[in-house]
Amino acid sequence: MAPSPSYRGRFAPSPTGPLHFGSLVAALASCVDARANRGEWLVRIEDVDQARAVAGAADDILRTLEAFGFEWSGGIAYQSHRTDRYRDALDRLRRLGVAYDCACSRRDIAVAARRGVEGPIYPGQCRQGAPLRATPQAVRVQTHDQPITVTDAVFGTHSQRLESAVGDFVVRRADGYFAYQLAVVVDDADQAITHVVRGADLLWSTARQVYLQALLELPTPRYAHVPVVLDAAGRKLSKRDLAHPVDPRDPLRALLAAWGFLGQTLESEQPASPAELWAFAIERWDLARVPALAPPVGAVSGAAEES
Repeated sequence: MAPSPSYRGRFAPSPTGPLHFGSLVAALASCVDARANRGEWLVRIEDVDQARAVAGAADDILRTLEAFGFEWSGGIAYQSHRTDRYRDALDRLRRLGVAYDCACSRRDIAVAARRGVEGPIYPGQCRQGAPLRATPQAVRVQTHDQPITVTDAVFGTHSQRLESAVGDFVVRRADGYFAYQLAVVVDDADQAITHVVRGADLLWSTARQVYLQALLELPTPRYAHVPVVLDAAGRKLSKRDLAHPVDPRDPLRALLAAWGFLGQTLESEQPASPAELWAFAIERWDLARVPALAPPVGAVSGAAEES
């Protein structure tokens, strides 16, 4: 079966610890959706934030994916190797006059900002220029309050007004690392990604990405956000807490649990091996069955923390 040139998906884990069940759910959804649509499926390691990366975690994640029967197209992309591309995009935003330096600390913002769904809404103190000799400085992108509409295959159509919802957001942090929002937009465009299937903790980040795509004249993929797995306290599972890694010695049980978590059903006789489950899943995958469950406030991704 030849791959479809009209579908190119990806899975992009951060190497901050071993693959956990929540990441397995997102990986399964994105991979099966690509394979069911005869598309290509790529793997990208989102290690742009080297301060959070754990030595050996990327290789461990890849070995775990292989043990669970995941197969990807081409080589592995690493964000840490792509800083020149992010710098080019930032330079373009500066030339457009929408990127500016910001010397505000988290405390400065917390004192002046009102609270939004994903944290403090940046009040715009540095829009007219950061204080002289203030260092270090982040770089923000100026937003507007025109609605940005996103059509999601799971959640449907929704709009967000960035200026009032999140404010001007960070594209390069004060420590010099490029922010997730900019990196993911550049990566998806450079890899010709047409479909993004990922966790619903990133649902409210999508408008920021669509905004950057418009500014940089990049294509917008089709999006689908699947439910996020939460711990007993209602928080998104984190690779860093080491509490919920999947066991590569018993892949079938975790794959079956992930399949059910995504709202999918099995026939009366369960698959006897991961290979049987993959064959069944690719044939019977139904994105319409995935429940539209957004995580509660406070369970959002770390990507929101850079706002």
